[in-house]
Amino acid sequence: MARILVVDDEPHVLGAFQDLLEGGGHDVVTSEEATSALGALEEGPFDLVVMDVCLQGMDGLEALRRIKQQWPSLPVIVMTAHGTMQTAIEATKLGAFDYHLKPFDPAEMLAAIDKALEGSRLTQNQVVRAPEMPDAIASHSLIGNSSQMQQVFMSIGRVAATNATVLIRGESGTGKERVARAVHQHSQRAARPLWIVNCVAIPDTLLESELFGYERGAFTGATSQKIGKFEQADGGTLLLDEIGDISLGIQAKILRVLQERCFERLGGNKTVHVDVRVLAATNRNLEEAIVKGAFREDLYHRLNVVTISIPPLRERPDDIPALVEYFLSRYAKELGTPKPPVSPEARKKLQEYPWPGNVRQLAHCIQRALIFTRGYPIQATDISLTGTAGDHTGSRTCPEGLGELVRRYLIDCGGEHAHEQLLGHVERLLIVEALHRTSGNQTHAARLLGLARPTLHAKIQKHNLDSGSSETTAPG
Repeated sequence: MARILVVDDEPHVLGAFQDLLEGGGHDVVTSEEATSALGALEEGPFDLVVMDVCLQGMDGLEALRRIKQQWPSLPVIVMTAHGTMQTAIEATKLGAFDYHLKPFDPAEMLAAIDKALEGSRLTQNQVVRAPEMPDAIASHSLIGNSSQMQQVFMSIGRVAATNATVLIRGESGTGKERVARAVHQHSQRAARPLWIVNCVAIPDTLLESELFGYERGAFTGATSQKIGKFEQADGGTLLLDEIGDISLGIQAKILRVLQERCFERLGGNKTVHVDVRVLAATNRNLEEAIVKGAFREDLYHRLNVVTISIPPLRERPDDIPALVEYFLSRYAKELGTPKPPVSPEARKKLQEYPWPGNVRQLAHCIQRALIFTRGYPIQATDISLTGTAGDHTGSRTCPEGLGELVRRYLIDCGGEHAHEQLLGHVERLLIVEALHRTSGNQTHAARLLGLARPTLHAKIQKHNLDSGSSETTAPG
């Protein structure tokens, strides 16, 4: 049995709630206005508040603000007969557990109340609250106590202090870039820059100049000299991410740098000598690519001096709890919410899922759950496993309900004057959805959206999105 406060200025609504909830064994207290409701909360503990927005005197949103300030863990379900986008957003921002439009289905309201009460019990019991992460762990997301990850850590430790070329292998989303960063950070070159080039994000016509630079006049539009990434990384480290996807011609030029430590810029005759440690990462089967003639065998042997293979998450399920705690801490801090408890059912669901998108997909799943639970306990129904890495077969039409969202947005923001702003919002929404469905794989997301890969990459940068995959980056 729970003690529930229902606040509404319509007596028949209060009566209906009393019949509905007292029949389930709950103790129900009612109030027709917000001020007396706040007084009732002061007098005795409640497990849940169900409150209308439109009240006489103080409105429901102001009452919600005050409730969350004084009783932050008390769940509040908001309801209204005049729902607008602004009201829904504001109620959510203020911390409402759920939001319902009148008239509502009694079964749906009861389900929401049961979920809120379960969350309240989890918060009070504290039995499954996520433990705090040690600072040393929270500062680094290469996490895992499994024997497989311990082997990865030991390999990093053995190779970091050398100048050996390292080939980092693993499925998409396993954390290849993070391994590369760890190798660099523990090397003698740690004080120098680490440059990262996502080879698949740049067309071959541009990748050559990106890596090796060019001289003024080398081609139409080359109005000044450009220094390439090999030259910029002199004395430091260069990660060639997705190296299995580059053309044979550029492979030959990379091979020469590895062999002779020199190259010429495009359109130039001067030989440039560099001292660069090269790391390479791929999710492709390079041995198979060699057989098919898509990858040079001599380059493979130059890259494969030391190999670090990262196991997929499905092969190390014991690492999932620690990863969940890390992402809970990280994203709760970013969102400015307390790190919430996670129900045993939710943990079981996370533990048993095979995670085709690996750690990246798990990170997105936890981030999404935190956004929608807003600090309340995470339950199994909050764990969304749709739109996985293998789900690329959906249509390219807009998500369900987007047309109505567009129509309302235009009305709320002043009709056609909002057109330009709206297009930006919709474009960002579609890109976020595509990246979510493909677990951050930009190649698959571009195909899903019907865009060229470089076009999608440019739009991701335009909207300041974190796709979860490597991009061309300067040292931080």
